[in-house]
Amino acid sequence: MKIKEHDCVVLTAGLPAEALEAGDVGTVVHIHADGAAYEVEFATLAGHTIAVVTVPAGNLRPVGKRDVNHVRELQPA
Repeated sequence: MKIKEHDCVVLTAGLPAEALEAGDVGTVVHIHADGAAYEVEFATLAGHTIAVVTVPAGNLRPVGKRDVNHVRELQPA
């Protein structure tokens, strides 16, 4: 499945510098180099942006039909 702008995606590898963990869900806001990497916005469920980061395609996957939301509290930096 091709990932498009505004799609929800799942991190498959954590980004510790951004306090993001594998399994976190974000929204694609820009596609780099025909899908080599994606600019993804990660936000809390209340709508506050945590980070907007460039993520290599190999570290993301589309949200699947059997995925379930799970909540974790963001730890302070």
